Amino acid sequence: MYQVLSMSNKIKSFTDLISWKKSHQLVLDIYKITKEFPKEEIFGLTNQMRRCSVSITSNIAEGFSRKFKKEKVYFYRISLGSLTELQNQLLIARDVGYLKNEDFKKISEKTIECHKLINGLIKSAKDF
Repeated sequence: MYQVLSMSNKIKSFTDLISWKKSHQLVLDIYKITKEFPKEEIFGLTNQMRRCSVSITSNIAEGFSRKFKKEKVYFYRISLGSLTELQNQLLIARDVGYLKNEDFKKISEKTIECHKLINGLIKSAKDF
């Protein structure tokens, strides 16, 4: 699942990356689901989930702007760490009853897809 585009669709911006697009949608989903969390969680789980989801796309963007592959890979790996953190927080949200099992499954599948795409991005950066 590499970030492969034809010459006419050359990647010019981080927003052209499939991994960024899918992760951005994940951020929007996280904001939507956390709106339904209890108000007492605004500075707890809600804040944590929003911050780490934003970190996923932010680190993809920052890695994209880096010139050297070591730097690119560094930021893409941070993105993966934030994604794993989000997966843990989703489990917590489900287990404390803030997230229905059906919603958990849908969003978890998206995190798995993003994980694969970011791994592909790391591989393509290493081969760069």
